[in-house]
Amino acid sequence: MKAQELFGDVLVSDLPTVPAIGIDIGSRQAKAALIGNGSVYTAITSSGVDSQETADRLIGRLLRDAGIVRNDVAFVVGTGYGRIALSYDDVPTTIVTEISCHAMGAHALNRGTRTIIDIGGQDAKAIRVDPDNGRVVEFVLNDKCAAGTGRFLERIAELLGYRLDELGEKSLQAKKKIEISSQCVVFAESEVISLKAKGEHPEDIAAAIHYASARRVRNLVNRVGLDPELVFSGGVSNNLGMKRALEDLIGHPITTPKLDMVYAGAIGAAVIAQRHYQAGHA
Repeated sequence: MKAQELFGDVLVSDLPTVPAIGIDIGSRQAKAALIGNGSVYTAITSSGVDSQETADRLIGRLLRDAGIVRNDVAFVVGTGYGRIALSYDDVPTTIVTEISCHAMGAHALNRGTRTIIDIGGQDAKAIRVDPDNGRVVEFVLNDKCAAGTGRFLERIAELLGYRLDELGEKSLQAKKKIEISSQCVVFAESEVISLKAKGEHPEDIAAAIHYASARRVRNLVNRVGLDPELVFSGGVSNNLGMKRALEDLIGHPITTPKLDMVYAGAIGAAVIAQRHYQAGHA
């Protein structure tokens, strides 16, 4: 992909051309992005037990796709749950919080972004962003309960007999409105099992789960204050049922950038890596 098509002229002209890599090691998926020489490359895989090995594998794929060698990489930024395990002796490396990287990634991919909903494998966040520079203004995380996160939706898909990647689309086929009252993962799962036993259709239950989860996320957005434009990042951002439920409950459309927003954190990390290189050679 051409960097100019994804980021626009302003950001591209402001960044150095040397290759830099961002790596986002999440709880369920690991993503990486390489920006350099006017192009953007991405890679994704399941998060392994060894974060360093996972990162090395992703970097190998990026280097092959870009047709460059490791010594050509100017800087690496790691983020996500596994970031603290990342270490490279031969490339300048640092770690940055995933909130900062998602903010910068959303800013790079959609310059007008002011509010981000980020739902990952184990948590959900609402982030307010400065549209002038992509820096975090304010953010809130969900509480300790995992309801509404990727892992929770994965469990619900299993209970309903769906693959995770079809859960959202199935929810859009709902014909009946059902209320899920539980705000806790354990009780919500029990409620789903009870609804199945009563003969409720899986599509209707799937829709109810998405709306129950979206209500929790709406509360996060209300705490930081919705300031359009709004984007949706993280592993759950491709779930069409969740996107529909969020738009219905929040009452505002979600902007869809040109790149899959599952890569927002990795893109943000790569942009920050470019900035670090730039600052060191000013």
